[in-house]
Amino acid sequence: MSGIKHTEWFESWFDSPYYHLLYKNRDFSEAELFIDNLITLLHPEKGSRFMDLGCGKGRHSFYLNQKGFDVTGLDLSEESILSAKQSENEHLHFYVHDMRKLFRTNYFDVIVNLFTSFGYFDQKRDDQATFDAICKGLKPEGIFVMDFMNSKKVISNLSPFETKIIEGIEFKITKKIEHNFIVKQIEFFDKGKQYCFQERVKALVLSDFEKYFEANKLKIVHLRGNYNLEDFNEIVSDRLIIVAKKL
Repeated sequence: MSGIKHTEWFESWFDSPYYHLLYKNRDFSEAELFIDNLITLLHPEKGSRFMDLGCGKGRHSFYLNQKGFDVTGLDLSEESILSAKQSENEHLHFYVHDMRKLFRTNYFDVIVNLFTSFGYFDQKRDDQATFDAICKGLKPEGIFVMDFMNSKKVISNLSPFETKIIEGIEFKITKKIEHNFIVKQIEFFDKGKQYCFQERVKALVLSDFEKYFEANKLKIVHLRGNYNLEDFNEIVSDRLIIVAKKL
């Protein structure tokens, strides 16, 4: 039926309080270690303009701002941005924004997309639109940092079922590979109601990103495999961290 907007899984799940409950124990110290290591690697000048694309509630943005940078955090989740906005200051701002759309042109010194905040779209054109917006948003010779899961390791170690009990709620989580997506089904019961959410992340590998980067004139200058920024190895690395420069 025409006129009815289809809601993507990430639009409903990321705005749910249960998403934040399930992942509430994410490690802030690990995030800060990663940012410290990135700053050591990149040597951005104080006051450099950073975009944190897919910022969630802003844990990376807050720390980047504390380190002396001007930070703009963007996320599609209204609930996450509402939370992050409580900590805004003169050099830290947050906006609800779709990463497939251009935010500002030739404006940012560094754009970061961290903690696998990509690969959600079914259509390749949406991925391409995202990289186009990223490239246009960077200043000439600006830096883009993509922190993605190492899909090959994730798939080889995939556990089909797990249960997590958090604040009395039993989350039953099943995982599978479906049409090159890693699919996580999350089911639970709370306050007399049954819930079911899904996460779908495209199992992108280095060669996929290389094609996107080349098409958008982004030159890869560093490949790292974890938050200590050790070299990437597709068999053993936990992460695929790509640092690229806009040509």
